[in-house]
Amino acid sequence: MKYLHSVIKRPIITEKSNLKKGTHNQYTFEVHPDANKIEIKEAVEKIFKVKVLRVRTLNVLGKRRRVGRSVGKRPDWKKAIVTLKIGEHIEFFEGV
Repeated sequence: MKYLHSVIKRPIITEKSNLKKGTHNQYTFEVHPDANKIEIKEAVEKIFKVKVLRVRTLNVLGKRRRVGRSVGKRPDWKKAIVTLKIGEHIEFFEGV
């Protein structure tokens, strides 16, 4: 990946991710499907200026959807759960 902002697509803000943010200091992002853990770690550290301890990734399969007779599928995507050093936080997520 050449650009940092192409690695991280968007933050995932759900009830579960908010609980992890408060208890385990973990933040969840949707990332580029070809990004690896090292690229994700570097992108988060440089964009948000924090220290990353651990990155966990998982591939999420798109759901099958049906409208009438036609059957379609939502796209597959990749999710990254980033654990930060104790005492650090990302300002972007505060107040959400």
